Amino acid sequence: MEFSGQYLTYQEYLCLGGTLGPMPFNMIEFVARRKIDEKTKQRLVGSTEIPKEVKLCIFDIISLIKKYETETEKNKSSETVGSYSVTYNDIKEIFEQKELEINDIILTDLYGVIFKGEHIIYCGV
Repeated sequence: MEFSGQYLTYQEYLCLGGTLGPMPFNMIEFVARRKIDEKTKQRLVGSTEIPKEVKLCIFDIISLIKKYETETEKNKSSETVGSYSVTYNDIKEIFEQKELEINDIILTDLYGVIFKGEHIIYCGV
């Protein structure tokens, strides 16, 4: 599967100290990019020059998602092997907290960043 339009490349991720393999990185970078696109009203889509603040924001979101994946694994209440089944405790609460933290990262990392003459997270009014 080809991943194009990344805001943070795998090489940049490794240079920042990232430890994921290429495919897990690509999958999580895609999720992080979509979250940023949502908050920036897709201002960065198709751009060839991505601000360093956006690259660092992606890195921070990837780190957070990795942390929550580990935390989710700890929350297993049962696991069945035949016809594989896993049950988690309070997964909804963990998911909601993760979403709040992702939004906080985006607002903190991208606050005041100007892109093409406009605040990157400007929503109008």
